[in-house]
Amino acid sequence: MSTTVAAAVAALDDRYPPAWAEEWDRVGLVVGDPAAAVHRVLCVVDCVPETVAEAASVGADLIVAHHPLLMRGVSSVAATSYKGRIVHDLIKGDIALFTAHTNADVAAPGVSDALAARLGLVDLRPLVAAGESSEARGTGRIGRLPVPRPLSALTAQAAAVLPRTAWGVRAAGDPDRVITTMAVCGGAGDSFLRAAAAAGVDAYLTADLRHHPASEAVAGGGPALLDAAHWATERPWLDDLATYLRATLEVDVLVSDLDTDPWTLHAASTLFTPPKEPLT
Repeated sequence: MSTTVAAAVAALDDRYPPAWAEEWDRVGLVVGDPAAAVHRVLCVVDCVPETVAEAASVGADLIVAHHPLLMRGVSSVAATSYKGRIVHDLIKGDIALFTAHTNADVAAPGVSDALAARLGLVDLRPLVAAGESSEARGTGRIGRLPVPRPLSALTAQAAAVLPRTAWGVRAAGDPDRVITTMAVCGGAGDSFLRAAAAAGVDAYLTADLRHHPASEAVAGGGPALLDAAHWATERPWLDDLATYLRATLEVDVLVSDLDTDPWTLHAASTLFTPPKEPLT
């Protein structure tokens, strides 16, 4: 079974229209000949040297990535640079690259739908609706837990159902607070803290939360916060993406489980013991 890069691009654009992407975003075909044949697709969160090598090792002709490789304008893709080397490796390996980023974030189903499904949330609606659209698309998702549970148990559940990373899942708030309603946002959701508070949900799970905004949000009576690794909150979407591509293109589609989160080590804090000798 095979298709072409052009047919794959058409199917992806139909599912995740480029017009849905943020103005600053860069989505679509990055590398590749539209007329080239595609026998196997590899779905990844990040197009990095490791996932390009994985694509080559499994014989993939096309990588579909979530994060853009070339977000900002460049004047050179010389192999002497990090991203230039990736471009060279893709071309030498005859591997096309396509990106669906913020257009996949707001799609329904999209990145946050897959994240919500991992947590078992039901009755989903957007955290931030996409303009005046009557559709279910928008940034993030709000849902209900079928069985309410304390924050401590919800945090443990999130750590169990999300892909394992060194970062894990950390939470802010009363461990005994009972969580019934919850908002989620795949990727960096720091800017939607106010939206989660305004929605009146009991908890909000996302990635890349910063110290002061998180502290102020919890102190201000907002939802409990769960902070997971960026890669882990977006990896679940790859399974939905792969299912769609298999059904639409009738080609072999694989999902990368390579952990491309930059944080690779985690050490739990221990009780501080003052040094016996003065520090110098």
